[in-house]
Amino acid sequence: MIEKKQVVQQEERAVIVGVIHKEQTDRQVQEYLDELVFLAETAGAITVKKFTQKLARPDRATFVGKGKLEEIRDFIAGRNINLVIFDDELTGSQIANIEKVLNVKVIDRSDLILDIFARRARTAQAKVQVELAQYQYILPRLKGMWSHLERQGGGIGSRGPGETEIETDRRIIKEKVALLRKRLAEIDKQSLTQRKDRGEYIRVALVGYTNVGKSTIMNLMSKSEVFAENKLFATLDTTTRKVVFDQTAFLLSDTVGFIRKLPHHLVESFKSTLDEVRESDILLHVVDISHPQYEDQVEVVNRTLQELKAFDKPIIMVFNKMDLYEEQTFDKWLTEDIKQDILNQLKENWQTRTQGNCVFISATERKNVEELRATILSKVVELYRVRYPYKSEYFY
Repeated sequence: MIEKKQVVQQEERAVIVGVIHKEQTDRQVQEYLDELVFLAETAGAITVKKFTQKLARPDRATFVGKGKLEEIRDFIAGRNINLVIFDDELTGSQIANIEKVLNVKVIDRSDLILDIFARRARTAQAKVQVELAQYQYILPRLKGMWSHLERQGGGIGSRGPGETEIETDRRIIKEKVALLRKRLAEIDKQSLTQRKDRGEYIRVALVGYTNVGKSTIMNLMSKSEVFAENKLFATLDTTTRKVVFDQTAFLLSDTVGFIRKLPHHLVESFKSTLDEVRESDILLHVVDISHPQYEDQVEVVNRTLQELKAFDKPIIMVFNKMDLYEEQTFDKWLTEDIKQDILNQLKENWQTRTQGNCVFISATERKNVEELRATILSKVVELYRVRYPYKSEYFY
């Protein structure tokens, strides 16, 4: 049976590889690869070099062309590099073919993300969700994984040991997937009961791209200690706290961050965790405004919310890390008036785009946090008055 092992070991030296399709620009692919470098760093690997190739479509056998694969092989030789990470999903046979040429471990973006999730899972629910996603990832790749055994034996009329092992593994994995789904259904049922037991409180959920500062804001708003770290997917398990602003109580939840090219199986497995988003009354969409591609990240989150059928809720855009934005945007020679004009234009633009539902803050510097509190309180009170017009105890 193929066991699930840690994909990336600490301090492994890696190169990453991406293909520029006709629907993508060079800039977009470089952004994806920069994010892949951050993912590798989060998993503990050190990226030595990035490779790209322009192709109309990926090669069916080796994803990149023969010449590019040989270029990667020549670069790896003698540099103590033991890991190659591809930015797109590879089939089992592609992995086997590439490893045969490069003679090092080869993984793809999905495998890397699954590995990070496996490390970060803490609760029983998260662990089952990740394990389920891992087995679903492995299942269609078994044939490629066992290709080395298929060549070892068997002739005409004989199936060979590799094929026998494939069938055995496939059956075992399918049985394991069925058991994990059953276990997850039981946990989901318990979670649903817990959510129903929260009473009639208005529920607010923090959503956003990974590593935008949701957990830091959660700590500020709820005065609790939720794990926060400058790495991707620092938070996997949904954390919910009761928060009271001016005697008005509501529930605030921190949720897993979104990312480009999130593996389909992972999204499917984590749907129960994302129920917190679907069942919330208000969404706080946190944005790292200091990130060069923050608008692209906003689009990724919006698309994910649409897929979750959660885009019709009241949404407050929280533009975080304004201190870093100003540091990166303003040169020393700019006057205070010019700086203020730039900030005013930025804010007016987003005020128009969000119909006034946005706040600009720095959670780490605690700048403009009071405006965020007041904005959240206003929305919460408004919803309480609509939902429970005769229950004044929510407001006083």
